[in-house]
Amino acid sequence: MGQLFAVEIIYRGVFQKTLAKNITRGIVLAAHNEGKLGISFGRYGDSPERNGIPAKSFAIVASDAQTLEAGMAQYEPKQVDVTVVLDDTLCKGAESWAWYGLHPVHQALKPGGTLIVDSLQDAPTLLKGIHRRQEPYKLGIVKGVTSFSGMWVYKDDHTDVRILGAIAKALPAVVSLASIEKFINEKLKNPLKATSAHTTFERFTSMNVKPGEGNAEEPFSFQLPKWNNMRKGVSVNGQPQGGPYADPVTKEVGGFRPVRNDKFKKYSTRTMRPVVNFETCTKCTLCWLNCPDASFDVTPDGKYDANLEACCGCGICEAVCPVPNCITMVAETAFDGNASQWEAFRKDKAAYKEWLKATVQPAGERSHGFRYRGQYKEQIPAVLEIAEKG
Repeated sequence: MGQLFAVEIIYRGVFQKTLAKNITRGIVLAAHNEGKLGISFGRYGDSPERNGIPAKSFAIVASDAQTLEAGMAQYEPKQVDVTVVLDDTLCKGAESWAWYGLHPVHQALKPGGTLIVDSLQDAPTLLKGIHRRQEPYKLGIVKGVTSFSGMWVYKDDHTDVRILGAIAKALPAVVSLASIEKFINEKLKNPLKATSAHTTFERFTSMNVKPGEGNAEEPFSFQLPKWNNMRKGVSVNGQPQGGPYADPVTKEVGGFRPVRNDKFKKYSTRTMRPVVNFETCTKCTLCWLNCPDASFDVTPDGKYDANLEACCGCGICEAVCPVPNCITMVAETAFDGNASQWEAFRKDKAAYKEWLKATVQPAGERSHGFRYRGQYKEQIPAVLEIAEKG
């Protein structure tokens, strides 16, 4: 058997699908320039991707046909040499389809492998969200704004070739920079992109992450029932309706909190989360009525608090709220957990107000996502400037 290499790309479904596909395809076609064989594919063929759902794309490269066939004889690679994260909010963990718990972002990474993150943050900040593991690995950053190079969003921000340049630096055994530049010049016919890949290759560095470094929290998980302890027939457990709950300060009972499935959490799908200014809330009910996942609780004082374990971060609440800046979508990277915002507000209103000032960016400015169709295209000059400056 010859050499076998695997690279996985973790991306936001729909928004980054084209980007992830182009990167894995680029790895394989560049490796062909060295006489190697390869295949690129998604984690599933029918792509049942909800907007923003974590998903994966893979590139497998081998030195010969027999080794490649052995690598293909599985649903997806169980171990990879490089993991690339295209949205740094996914560093907190992801499950790309269905829900079997929250998987650490480096779960499939071989000991000593490289985790590459597209981000404006530094390594110590990213490590606060990346779960600990017992094996050492390397962490490298390709500095840039989170790209939405997929679907109808503007596609030419050079993130694809910059990631290819970083992979060539991190794992030259799978593909060399010369092969990547040849692929870009011959297939993409874009000398400027070849320059971007070369520049990233020269700048890319990685740090060693020791065993035990990172986020100490245990990722949410649960055990699926085995075939011999499942109930007969097809059945779905009924959920209790829910009811009022206590104010953390006055202890008065009121409002309404639905009972939610204790296993179906949605926060790994989220790039951004809603932040609520409860002082300006008019109790209009629109966020509560329009939330597609019933993520809002009616508080005992008649306001609306997003349950951040149930919230998928779609942003509809922000869009329908009639009060300017009452609900604002903020990047997940600004948060460490899913604690209730309303409880924090009730316990210390002055501190919550100061936290709002520090957390909520002015309208129109976002580190992740966009407010309207075409906005990302307008941001491309600034994105390329960041890429050029490194």
